[in-house]
Amino acid sequence: MTTKSATKALEKPSNVTALGVLNIVSGVINIVASLSVTFGLALSLVGLICVPITILPAVLGVFEILYGIKLLANPPQPVKPSQAIAICQLLTFLYLNVVSGVVGILALVFYSDPNVKAYFEEINS
Repeated sequence: MTTKSATKALEKPSNVTALGVLNIVSGVINIVASLSVTFGLALSLVGLICVPITILPAVLGVFEILYGIKLLANPPQPVKPSQAIAICQLLTFLYLNVVSGVVGILALVFYSDPNVKAYFEEINS
């Protein structure tokens, strides 16, 4: 009887799975867009000055992919809701990256879901 309750307790909410997939997709988009803009700007003299600014979304993309993989891991890994990544995703609106910004909004909404909160509390205890 405890096996059923333990299995049911570790059931991953669909919002957590969606969050993992969205983070991976957003991470790939950030990396591809950042690298393409970086290489495009690097061809010009002014672009060499702007290259450090265009690399920042690529760094965020790496963190998004790593976090998404942890969310989708089976068996679940202890991971906390990353509001820092969600806020950085919101800041990508400054880079005109709408996809990542929307993922940041959805992440903040999903983190406030009671099922998601209970899931994160359980895997971290």
